[in-house]
Amino acid sequence: MKHMCAAMLSLQAIILVLLIPVLISIAEVEPAVGVAIGGGLAVACIFTAAMLRYDWAYFLGHAIQVATIATGFLVPVMFFIGLMFLALWLGAFFLGRKIAADKARWAAAEQ
Repeated sequence: MKHMCAAMLSLQAIILVLLIPVLISIAEVEPAVGVAIGGGLAVACIFTAAMLRYDWAYFLGHAIQVATIATGFLVPVMFFIGLMFLALWLGAFFLGRKIAADKARWAAAEQ
């Protein structure tokens, strides 16, 4: 589960960095605000991906998805992109949990 969620967050970080020039040029936000929003969320993604060995990091991952969707108020297409990343996050989260549970069950059956 950790690897799937970390991969998804890493890809999301790239998109959020690419959001910075869009915020500045299209949404016409101040450059410092654009860097704070896009860069801050990207750094949060990388930090969370690194911390996924702890249970609390998954809650932070959920919050990042909500914040990514909220950027749609500045750039409307981010509503769609945020929902796409939410679907990928939830897919990685729940499918990863199922795979981890299956692995644990198989390991217990071997012993």
